Amino acid sequence: MTAVPASSATPVLEVDDLTVEFRTPKGVVNAVNGISYEVHRGETVAILGESGSGKSVSVQAVMGILDSPPGFVTNGRVLFEGKDLLTSSAEEQRAVRGPGVSMIFQDALSSLNPVFTVGYQIAEMFRAHRGASRKEAKEAAVELLDRVNIPEARRRANAFPHQFSGGMRQRVMIAMALALDPKLLIADEPTTALDVTVQAQIMQLLKDLQRETGMGLLLITHDLGVVNEVADRVVVMYAGGVVETGTVDEVFADPSHPYTEGLMASIPSVESKGTRLRPIVGTPPDLSRIPSGCSFHPRCPRRVLENAPPGKNCRDDVPLLLPVGVPGRASACHYREEVLGA
Repeated sequence: MTAVPASSATPVLEVDDLTVEFRTPKGVVNAVNGISYEVHRGETVAILGESGSGKSVSVQAVMGILDSPPGFVTNGRVLFEGKDLLTSSAEEQRAVRGPGVSMIFQDALSSLNPVFTVGYQIAEMFRAHRGASRKEAKEAAVELLDRVNIPEARRRANAFPHQFSGGMRQRVMIAMALALDPKLLIADEPTTALDVTVQAQIMQLLKDLQRETGMGLLLITHDLGVVNEVADRVVVMYAGGVVETGTVDEVFADPSHPYTEGLMASIPSVESKGTRLRPIVGTPPDLSRIPSGCSFHPRCPRRVLENAPPGKNCRDDVPLLLPVGVPGRASACHYREEVLGA
């Protein structure tokens, strides 16, 4: 069940009950388990969770770039401006990628072709999708590099990926992603392996470009600081499922799920200087053997196993993602009301 939409307007992206599994010789890995969320034009939605929670796999399914086999979408819909991409032909999906939905990947160096200049790689997008001449495409590439603040853009357009720093390569990836003015940009861990100063610059660049174009931004990350700085709404994932949704201000200030509560307690702050951080005990589950009931119950300090009310045994009963608190918020916890405001 989804949370109440953030807006009555038609979302640019609607993911509904998406399920993804990997079929391996050792068994089925349940990577994504019926997740739902929306992204509207001009807003930033962050998908947050520990490594292995299913964040990246879910957006690979949205983009239609899931390795199949072994990965398979077994249920759900991915609606881009109301059209289901999962039932579209390969040609229709390709037509959406670029002008409709574009993506920035984690590792810019491995995502760029090492044998072509960055200017050539950006220019090819204009030639392939817009029918631009070689000269027009090159000029458009230089303009984009300048737009993402690459110094001496005309000269650097003739450089190869390895001749750029990590931060500059990420800017090149952003330029490529924005080449065709997408309505939705998916950024999968865009600041991984970058130092703190460069991270801030990259995120500020994305915010500025979003303000200019009005595109929706879907941010995949485990960095709580980045989410707090740039996101409007957050989708918290655990063990392949959504455990909490809401605005960033609401979720960060007053979590309604014990997992989110644990994430918030692990954030270092000036006020907590000199005090021991409270990590979440244990490790995320093996997705081929997800625990019964609430998937978080083996690590949850609030679990109720004995003398639980009917349908609320954390070990046996699966909690639904249900509204909690103000409209637009939802939590998949049997005791969400008790956690909220605790």
